[in-house]
Amino acid sequence: MTLRKHLHLLAVVTIAWLLFWIAGLPDYYQQYSTKAMIVFDIAVLPPLWYIGYRSIRRSRNQIASSLWFSFYLVVPLFFYDYLYCGIYLRHGIAFLRDYWYLTVYYILPWLMHPLTGWWLNHQKQKVI
Repeated sequence: MTLRKHLHLLAVVTIAWLLFWIAGLPDYYQQYSTKAMIVFDIAVLPPLWYIGYRSIRRSRNQIASSLWFSFYLVVPLFFYDYLYCGIYLRHGIAFLRDYWYLTVYYILPWLMHPLTGWWLNHQKQKVI
């Protein structure tokens, strides 16, 4: 992946985090019930998978692309959430428990997107 693509992905993820942060104000989604956050987490999955699928599908190396896509969905978002929840709000690493609806998305992309990349790569090899 080119430097330009890396920077583009980082910019998109940063903007997405800012939009989710603004939408979660005043308490970064803590003001909503557990049930509402479960529904929200589930509702975000299909569009997130589809965006990943489209991005990974266009790549020549689907497995590598899926890993990069997962990396950019997890690492920068964890970093931003840790800065905000862990340091600014003074939750420390306990924010992973208190903000469980964020923690889910530090795990799911590493399952969802590499499996998608593997599947797309497998489909491509079946055609050849």
